[in-house]
Amino acid sequence: MTTGSAVVLGATGQVGRAAVRALARDGWQVRAVSRGGGRDEDWPDEVRALRADREDDAALAAVLGDGCDVLVDMVAYGPGHARQLKGLADRIGSAVVISSGAVYEDDKGRSFDTQDEPDGFPAYPVPIPETQATVAPGDASYGTRKVALERDLLAAGAVLPTTLLRAGAIHGPYCRGPRELFFVKRALDRRPVRILAYNGRSRFHPVHVGNLAELIRLAAAKPGSRMLNAGDPDVPTVLEISAGVDAALGVTSETVLLDGPAPVGTVGLTPWGLDRPIVYDMTAAERELGYRAVTSYAAALPATVEWLARQLDGRDWREIFSNLQKYKEDWFDYAAEDSWLNGTRCAGPDAKEGRP
Repeated sequence: MTTGSAVVLGATGQVGRAAVRALARDGWQVRAVSRGGGRDEDWPDEVRALRADREDDAALAAVLGDGCDVLVDMVAYGPGHARQLKGLADRIGSAVVISSGAVYEDDKGRSFDTQDEPDGFPAYPVPIPETQATVAPGDASYGTRKVALERDLLAAGAVLPTTLLRAGAIHGPYCRGPRELFFVKRALDRRPVRILAYNGRSRFHPVHVGNLAELIRLAAAKPGSRMLNAGDPDVPTVLEISAGVDAALGVTSETVLLDGPAPVGTVGLTPWGLDRPIVYDMTAAERELGYRAVTSYAAALPATVEWLARQLDGRDWREIFSNLQKYKEDWFDYAAEDSWLNGTRCAGPDAKEGRP
């Protein structure tokens, strides 16, 4: 058991809820900070829920008070937040900050930022080590701003030791943009077919909130200046995720596999739908922190599916998960899917796309 004081920023978000719970159970005296000042029903009574907007420097300084042994930041983004934390370094023993696997670029300079360009899909090594090149820091995108945050905080390691966790595709309850919705809604809508581009082989390394919370717990107990990948022990294919969701909801569907990308519009695309695998190397976290995953994607999926089904009961998914509106694709264009399926089946056995 660890003893000490911890401040968690973004405590009522998906990762924050799990992190507060993990730290409190490990013996930390936790101040859970959020804009609303709420608390999770699973937190121990000893957790103090505090209200503050982290964009307000005075409010953040107030919740820190005389200081803390570790500050865990779920929402830090860009050099402005790095400056804010460095300005409070005399009150913070160490920090654990959530970054993203979106920071990486391949040997040709391709990254998440270029995937919509011709031949823009990144071809990363499998698995991707923390030593892989990153995009340049700046304000252009999510990844570039995360890199700026990382570099500023690592440069301040002498006064503020910071562990930066490069998270994969976060999943689990309370997710604001759940990728699993793509298959859960189809199952609940009784859609009989799953159309999957790239033969359903796309792999995008997930990380369950429980595993991310475990990494946070371990890093809090072992301060240092480092960058570590954050992922699950398993990296399922889109085809495996589709089958897992159907199994969790007790439905059976036909799968139509496409040899390549979408034949028309967004038909066959999924939120994991890159044509090359994204798999993060977890050996550094295992070596430096003694990390062992507390769950796997496959084991955690049924609970995620159950939570999503409850959220969707009688409600429009756009109202619940408005964060997904940032994606250009219409995930549920059933008319386009039906039109393509009908055309393919009419084309007969010589059709080049699909497997009707």
